[in-house]
Amino acid sequence: MNTKLKTEKRNRRKKRIKAKIFGVAERPRLSVFRSNKYISAQLIDDEKGVSLAFASSKNIKSKSVLDKAGEVGAEIAKQAKTKKITKVVFDREGYLYTGRIAALAQGARKAGLEF
Repeated sequence: MNTKLKTEKRNRRKKRIKAKIFGVAERPRLSVFRSNKYISAQLIDDEKGVSLAFASSKNIKSKSVLDKAGEVGAEIAKQAKTKKITKVVFDREGYLYTGRIAALAQGARKAGLEF
């Protein structure tokens, strides 16, 4: 598949998703970013425009990419619990819900986040 077409499709999905979801202080948005090397997640309060927590796979060593994604999900859930947040809105940023995105979501759910 052409890279430009693939990016266009992702941007269309992202725009469609962003029109429907909005994070507030009680239920922030769990936004996921996936690059070729790393995966990161952050909790965002869209009303104030601030990031409440952040986790990345840059510091995790010697594991498979799916294990790293699961640990990022667990780490963001741990940070959310310290801020007394239990429910979030999952924003996959237009990425398909497979592989690393699904592993991150599963890791966050196992660690106690609800979405």
